Amino acid sequence: MSAEDQLSVVFAALADPTRRAIIARLADGDATVTELAEPFPISLPAISRHLKVLEHAGLISRSRSGQWRSSSLDATPLKEATDWMERYRVFWDASFDRLDRHLRRVQEDASQGSSHRTEAAGREDGARRKEQE
Repeated sequence: MSAEDQLSVVFAALADPTRRAIIARLADGDATVTELAEPFPISLPAISRHLKVLEHAGLISRSRSGQWRSSSLDATPLKEATDWMERYRVFWDASFDRLDRHLRRVQEDASQGSSHRTEAAGREDGARRKEQE
């Protein structure tokens, strides 16, 4: 499978909130299917299906010890996904920096415009007072 295809599989696996929660739980250490199923209102077979998707994406590995089958997090695909997204973080940071500079210019222009209007209004008030005298 090409790197781009693997990335698609990883993102598809991470698209589900239950699978993301399982990944978060496995970040704390290995767990059995029963332990992983505890917080969810779904069946053990449903959790097993989620684990198969995560395993296919390379995000977890599963091992058997006697009658217990535990799952472990493999963060390598997460690093690859993060590296791919990093390029776009740089793009967004630059975009936000440009937007920030633009908004500062708009604010400066607006404050300069209001001070010019205030000065002009003051001159007009002074002229009216002189006319009234």
